[in-house]
Amino acid sequence: MILTNKKDITRLSILFTLTYMVSYITRINYGAIISEMEASTDFPRNLLSMALTGSFITYGVGQVISGILGDKISPKKLVSIGYILTIVMNLLIPICQNPYQMLGVWCVNGFAQSFMWPPLVKLMTAYLSDDDYKKVSVRISWGSSFGTIFIYLFAPLLIIVGGWRSVFLFSAAAGLIMLLVWNRHAVDFVPEKQTKQGNDNQKNKNLAVIFSPVMICVMICIILQGMLRDGVTTWMPTYISDTYNLSSVISILTGVVLPLFSIFSFNMASKLYRSVFKNTVFCAGVIFFAGAVCALALYLLTGFNAIFSVIFSALLSGCMHGVNLILICMVPHHFKKYGNVSTVSGIINSCTYIGSAISTYSIALLSEKLGWTFTLKTWLIVAIVGTALCFLVSKPWKKQYQSE
Repeated sequence: MILTNKKDITRLSILFTLTYMVSYITRINYGAIISEMEASTDFPRNLLSMALTGSFITYGVGQVISGILGDKISPKKLVSIGYILTIVMNLLIPICQNPYQMLGVWCVNGFAQSFMWPPLVKLMTAYLSDDDYKKVSVRISWGSSFGTIFIYLFAPLLIIVGGWRSVFLFSAAAGLIMLLVWNRHAVDFVPEKQTKQGNDNQKNKNLAVIFSPVMICVMICIILQGMLRDGVTTWMPTYISDTYNLSSVISILTGVVLPLFSIFSFNMASKLYRSVFKNTVFCAGVIFFAGAVCALALYLLTGFNAIFSVIFSALLSGCMHGVNLILICMVPHHFKKYGNVSTVSGIINSCTYIGSAISTYSIALLSEKLGWTFTLKTWLIVAIVGTALCFLVSKPWKKQYQSE
């Protein structure tokens, strides 16, 4: 059933955006305050970062499972299960006694969070026209930025008032409120029985073409943008703190700038895709190239001025959010005819968090052992490789997938 009433489309957009926003609040809070956790607990950075790495791994694995389940059972139930689990995990983190307990808890949280995005993509595909899908995808992506802004803005205040543990307690409360709102209002959009789209032959074909050489290259591009997007977002406050000798609270506040740029990037990426570059992968390559330029500027100017470093970090992160929008939101839509958009969405979105898992721990290790200048050089190399790979497969992609 395709929604045509603008009021219904707006209600769906608002509900999904809020759902995605709060999921981010309960997911990125750990990474946002890791510098304060390090300072307060005296636990080593590399041990604390294991929880982030573990959560990215379980999130990536969970994306595949969630994507498959999203094509078989009610997406409403999947989102509810995810919220229940993430609320419990956010309540458990404050009572963990060491980084290894935090690792176990946050791995479960990563798996819980994977039950959010694929069901939302499934529902958008089922209820929205092609044009409305592209518009609403951008609005829902804003939810990640709003959630990030909220955490980076209010976490320092919560830390001052109640310490770093209060951030997780607050996040759990936000998750509980959103769980109630979701179960109250999602009934308007979530059918209890999913309509089967496509036949078995189409679904088998879809499973075959997703692992073609072209799609594997696209997945590698997604892994690379995940390395930069979440690597920069997680470690930028620590980079600023280490490089310019700022307090952890002040450095956390600088993280507010990143999602502000990402909102702008979402809008620009959407306009480029819809109006200029119709080729999905080529458009991603153009944005990747802009990110490479920002990574070069960040590398050359590091240590010169904190404001410049924050700005170019934000621009780099914003470009990667734009790449993520194009590849994660738009690529699955080309598989609509095969009837398992949720499965495709889960598989390719898991690639983002393979990159996140790689970068989160490696950046902690590189910055401690070899310094931030060398670490920033690796960001530049990753951005260049991502740009080249997108341009390389853009024509084969259009011929094999967008032309269908």
